[in-house]
Amino acid sequence: MKEMNQKFCQCCGLPMGNRDELYGTNVDGSKNEEYCKYCFENGEVTFKGTMEEMIEVCVPNMVAANPNMKEEEARKIMFEWFPTLKYWKR
Repeated sequence: MKEMNQKFCQCCGLPMGNRDELYGTNVDGSKNEEYCKYCFENGEVTFKGTMEEMIEVCVPNMVAANPNMKEEEARKIMFEWFPTLKYWKR
């Protein structure tokens, strides 16, 4: 059964679950449950590009994790979902 309160990075959408090894870090070194370690370090978002650029970075990872998914489908899903993530709402 899937975890009902799955946590996703609010920048790249990475599923983080409740595994704090995937969480980013705040300035004080504590874990940040909203962003992954790839997007958030020392209290700052490390990705400096646009939402469209982030989607292009993420498409290959999503396709690799979902072998039956085509790039176009992954891209469409992300273009619909990313605007709902906290970082891209700003």
